[in-house]
Amino acid sequence: MTTQTKIPQKPVRKRNVKKKKSETPAWRWYIRIALIVAIIGFVGWFLFTFREGISYYFGSKFDKKDDKNMVFDVRNIEVMKRHDDMLFGIDVSHYQGPIIWDSLNLMYDEFPIDFVFVRSTMGIDGVDARFDQNYKQARAFHFIRGAYHYYRPNESSVEQAENFIKNTKLEPGDFPPILDIEELPKKQSMDSLKVGLKKWLQIVEKHYKVKPILYSGEHFYKTHLKEDFADYEVWVANYNFFVENIKPEWMMWQFTEKGTVPGIRSKVDVNIFNGSKNDLRQKLIK
Repeated sequence: MTTQTKIPQKPVRKRNVKKKKSETPAWRWYIRIALIVAIIGFVGWFLFTFREGISYYFGSKFDKKDDKNMVFDVRNIEVMKRHDDMLFGIDVSHYQGPIIWDSLNLMYDEFPIDFVFVRSTMGIDGVDARFDQNYKQARAFHFIRGAYHYYRPNESSVEQAENFIKNTKLEPGDFPPILDIEELPKKQSMDSLKVGLKKWLQIVEKHYKVKPILYSGEHFYKTHLKEDFADYEVWVANYNFFVENIKPEWMMWQFTEKGTVPGIRSKVDVNIFNGSKNDLRQKLIK
């Protein structure tokens, strides 16, 4: 008879499974609370700051509004409310297409359009396809009107001035000629660009016998032009959502490129003149 020897089995060790802590670290809670407070604060600020625009947008004509443009319309209305003692105007070019001039009345059912700027020329040989029609219609419908030249930095300033003069007849009651400069030069220095801009301004001033107005974006103007062109009236473009008021040194402020205007299908630039109607009359060609 055979005796079987039992082999002793090793005891099975139980693994110590560490329970995962369900608690969130305190610093994460602080971040979450701070974010919630910031969001609530921003929403509260937005509702208070833009209360007039929001009220208009959700008013009785809500069914006519375009939801995707709500934020821009609300901000535009609020800015205009803040400046309701000043004058409002638009600027147009062939990009706006055909304009129904007899519908061009109130913006957002409340703010009258007092003036219209029309693009005349571009560079040494460009002429806006709708300039003649738009400029004549602006006068026919009793808007104060102005014409501007889009300056191309890498083209002759003298020829650009001649192009504007050849194609733009200004009359008493119009704005002085306007030079629109937005582009940095690619083939010359900034000093050379400034020389060219001064030539254009001098030639145009001599022809119309009135000092031109300078248009540019705020950053471009402050960085490149302000020091050398401080004696010119300035029309500044700044679409920053959080800029709420016109600056004292600006003759005009273009505060949006997404304005909604009856009679124009596309979005349009909207401007504020820094003064009253009597102040504006003093700026016009005599």
